[in-house]
Amino acid sequence: MAPRTTDQIRQAYLDFFKEKGHAIIPGAPLVPENDPTVLFTTAGMHPLVPYLLGEPHSAGKRLTDVQRCVRTGDIDDVGDATHLTMFEMLGNWSLGDYFKKEAIEWSYEFLTSPQWLGLDVSRLAVSVFAGDADAPFDEEAFKIWQALGIPVARIAKLPKKNNWWGPAGQTGPCGPDTEIFYWTGDPKDTPTSFNDDHPLWVEIWNNVFMQYNKDEHSAFVPLKQQNVDTGMGLERISAVMQGVASVYDTDSLAPIFDLVLAASSVPEGKEGGFRAQHARIITDHLRASIFIIADGVMPSNVDQGYVLRRLIRRAVRSGMQIGIDGFTEFTKTFVAAVVRQYGSAYPLLTAKAQDITQALVREEEQFAATLKEGLKHLSKVMEKAQGSIDGQSAFHLYDTYGFPIELTKEMAAEQKLTVDEDGFKKAFEAHQALSRAGAEQKFKGGLADNGAETTKLHTATHLLNAALKKVLGPQIQQKGSNITAERLRFDFNYDGKMTPEQIAETERLVNEQIALDLPIAFHLTTVEGAKEEDAVGVFDDRYGSEVKVYAIGDGTFSKEICGGPHVSRTGLLGTFKIQKEESSSAGVRRIKAVVSGGPAEIETAGSR
Repeated sequence: MAPRTTDQIRQAYLDFFKEKGHAIIPGAPLVPENDPTVLFTTAGMHPLVPYLLGEPHSAGKRLTDVQRCVRTGDIDDVGDATHLTMFEMLGNWSLGDYFKKEAIEWSYEFLTSPQWLGLDVSRLAVSVFAGDADAPFDEEAFKIWQALGIPVARIAKLPKKNNWWGPAGQTGPCGPDTEIFYWTGDPKDTPTSFNDDHPLWVEIWNNVFMQYNKDEHSAFVPLKQQNVDTGMGLERISAVMQGVASVYDTDSLAPIFDLVLAASSVPEGKEGGFRAQHARIITDHLRASIFIIADGVMPSNVDQGYVLRRLIRRAVRSGMQIGIDGFTEFTKTFVAAVVRQYGSAYPLLTAKAQDITQALVREEEQFAATLKEGLKHLSKVMEKAQGSIDGQSAFHLYDTYGFPIELTKEMAAEQKLTVDEDGFKKAFEAHQALSRAGAEQKFKGGLADNGAETTKLHTATHLLNAALKKVLGPQIQQKGSNITAERLRFDFNYDGKMTPEQIAETERLVNEQIALDLPIAFHLTTVEGAKEEDAVGVFDDRYGSEVKVYAIGDGTFSKEICGGPHVSRTGLLGTFKIQKEESSSAGVRRIKAVVSGGPAEIETAGSR
């Protein structure tokens, strides 16, 4: 019998690709460890970038996993039947091993074989790259689909905007993809031809063929190592398999969604409408927040912490809209429900359930205080209003104090005032445009930067981590890092502000190791082996059966689990300088530091 539940589908996918010679590797944390171009892991390929670029993976050339992902670009669209901020991505990869034929045939087999998902072949359609001046029509993929029996009328030839992946930056690996769609309407009404704009044709799988490198001259040069990068959204395929109209009606999300509806005092049915929209926002945002907190992020005003804060506060606002009283008490029940649904697949949620609940409640209580300030501001706005609250003021209440436009309208009506909703909409859209422009700058790129300066700072981060343990105590643990070509940023647990003397001593220790020009090398071992040799690492479910341990010198100063890359000798770093030490969030400090004066060309560390 074909797998139906979300847990069964997740496991079946891994079992299928294991049978095809793939090593099952653990999903990475939601916060990328070595990619400064994104705030969160947005796709399964992010943690595998070094290997897609040619570095050998300890598990081999065929890999499969389930990767939790966060995408915030469509956060304002959450509330409909399909959008999710956090989702699970099923993926399999070929690192220079098999290519188009196997990838397409295996995706078709998993989807249609009665032994696996057993989907109706007559309801499948696909798309392939149509070709342009940069690269030819993907005739190979087209013919493979034909050979599998997909009618030509259901093989769409689409342009780059539809069927091309990357490069994420101006240069880098890229290539055509082929996407698989399933007709979710009445089987009797399945069209004979494929129209990708029809809402009942739902994309369920994407095979990306990385076969080109876009160089600095915008030329598309064939890659020596051709990779396959595939992805299938677990929630979406679960909805298809279970025959439900919304991802919120799947077996994993429905109990959580129903819990939200039960807490609401707004008398409206579950199907569609105002109440369902806000219940979906709460379900999505709090579930995403729980996973983000589990991976070590706390609410703050910058980067990942800001996104987390926004998600929590939007959930609280939606709770207000549908009359959930005592939201912090409701949150405790909600966390328990998410842990119940996902704890077996993600044990970290169970282990950190209490910490997650405390973080959510603390942020919700802080937001309640912010709302009180917002009410004072609203009173002043209403005193000055002459019949109507202008759109900019309404948006300021929304953006600064978290007031939904509906709440502002309701309170204005009590004073016989209206609200300029068109003006609010214009201000909101202008803000969105500005945010997107900023995001495009912040997130341009997407592949981890393995350049010389970034590699130096990556190694400096290991030295900094080791130095902090000596200066502040062995209890210091890394809580996050972000590295660009210009600077490193390192978060760590510590209750107080570092003194000038502690900062100076930390710098001195790092520069002392640099001056010794110590060799750096890595070796492969098991997680248990890394523990036995006292390597630094966060020993949770993020590691595979085999890990890399980088040792600086003989390893007495620094020995740490890491994916790399690192310089071959500490003397290549130059001079280390801490620019700033500040608070990141409750109980977490942040250091920003640079290195200068080292050579422009470096050698990276090898194995020993």
